[in-house]
Amino acid sequence: MSYFPTWRPATGNVVMPDERLPAAASLTMGVQHLLAMSGSTIVAPILMGFDPNVAVFFSGIGTLLFFILTAGRVPSYLGSSFAFIAVVLAVTAQPGATIASALGGIVACGAIYALIGLIVMAVGAGWVEKLMPPVVTGTIGMAIGLNLAPVAVNQLNAFGTPTAGHLTVALLTVLCMALISSYGPRATRRVSVLLALAFGYALVLVLGNGFGFVPGIDFAKVGEAAWFGLPKFVSPEFHWSAVTLIAPVAIVLVAENLGHIKALGAITGQNMDRFIGRGFVADGLATMVAGSGGGTGVTTYAENIGVMAMTKVYSTLVFVVAALVAILLGLSPKFGALLQTIPAPVLAGLSVSVFGLIASAMARIWIEAKVDFSDPRNLFTAGVALIFGGGDFTLRIGEFALGGIGTSTLAALILYQLLGFGRKA
Repeated sequence: MSYFPTWRPATGNVVMPDERLPAAASLTMGVQHLLAMSGSTIVAPILMGFDPNVAVFFSGIGTLLFFILTAGRVPSYLGSSFAFIAVVLAVTAQPGATIASALGGIVACGAIYALIGLIVMAVGAGWVEKLMPPVVTGTIGMAIGLNLAPVAVNQLNAFGTPTAGHLTVALLTVLCMALISSYGPRATRRVSVLLALAFGYALVLVLGNGFGFVPGIDFAKVGEAAWFGLPKFVSPEFHWSAVTLIAPVAIVLVAENLGHIKALGAITGQNMDRFIGRGFVADGLATMVAGSGGGTGVTTYAENIGVMAMTKVYSTLVFVVAALVAILLGLSPKFGALLQTIPAPVLAGLSVSVFGLIASAMARIWIEAKVDFSDPRNLFTAGVALIFGGGDFTLRIGEFALGGIGTSTLAALILYQLLGFGRKA
């Protein structure tokens, strides 16, 4: 077998990973996948204080890296991971810390993730599933969402000075996203974050720029920005406090990517388990590359899997097109300047919606896996870890400090294994 597949022309309604569409159709599908993840990949870096232009640029680079390392056989797009939001905000809130400090933690997280991938390539993924069963992964993910609750509330309250206009725009943005997610056609549900952002943006244009009820949007910097140019790259700085806060996110990324690759195998009818290790390595390296230049940590996206399930187009070449378009957008300072004009109340509404969904979506892992909460082992594992994460409990031993997400992750992993000693299989 050659390293890459020999993509043959698609002939049926279902387009398999090793098939290709005509150029025009590939471009259309690539843009559709880019739109499916763009809301999240734009919103996540802005909420963390990153340059969204750099994040979009590195999402394209990361996707190409994933395509190459998985031999062009796993259809996936790598976008900004929401799992990093809580820990990055915790790092940048520390005295003297900057985005560069958080980038060092992201690079370290990617390195751990890639190392796990190398181990999986050597011995298989069975140990991952034993170490991180659904009760553990669901709990860690939910703790991340709960840890973000104070951030969302602070944004909703405009950091202490809420106005009627600010709250109105924020809550209408929340309502818009909820209505689209609940009642919209399947295609629009996949881009509910993007559509809610567009709705909130238009609302501020009318209420602010039009009637002056809220602060309007200033387009001066958009007009001044060049159409093409390099993104504003930032180099990482490595600090132990940042690394210990951010590195545990690797556990969440492993669980997320494992589920996505298995889901891809299910919908394509092709067993992709042999690519799990490669997928971890690729995702880890892509996160390291992004963190080395000022981008956010990346992960595979459920939104793109949803688009594939809906269109029945699984061609991996479509994701190469999506990645190239993302890189071009990342090379446009004008596009980045436009993203920076997203109003504060719109971001507040998106924070409430997205952070809440992080927590509630993790509960779905428990439900789908039929986690038995009448079993004290599961009950205590989830309960203790959620308190540590939601309460942002920081464990300090001398100069070593492990933040709320880290202590929650550690508690879930250790408690589940500890409470399993002496039990029958």
